[in-house]
Amino acid sequence: MTADEFDRFCESLPQTTFVVQWGGAHVWKIGDKVFAVGGWDLAKKFGVTFKCSPDTFAELKNAKGMRPAPYLASRGFTWLQWLSDEVVSEKDLFGHLVISYRLVSAGLSKKKRIELGIEDVY
Repeated sequence: MTADEFDRFCESLPQTTFVVQWGGAHVWKIGDKVFAVGGWDLAKKFGVTFKCSPDTFAELKNAKGMRPAPYLASRGFTWLQWLSDEVVSEKDLFGHLVISYRLVSAGLSKKKRIELGIEDVY
């Protein structure tokens, strides 16, 4: 997956915003809350970080091409980082990004969801 493909997909989700921060990472948000981060690891490989359920985290945290998201997972959050399609295909990654978007959206206040027009997203 390229940064452009990642950005185009995230942009297609309703009411998302984009910012470059944290040393050049492509950060996607819904209601000012992060749901996906695209960036480069030390080997200059593009990776995608996303929120997931505790069950998905337990299932995929040690899968090839995946790892617990640096910083976030070490603080007890269920975030994974995708680095390659060895176990999780790019198509499946897009599904995980939608789930991340929905999980983060669900954590917004009802007022904020209504304001954004996404009260029925999840």
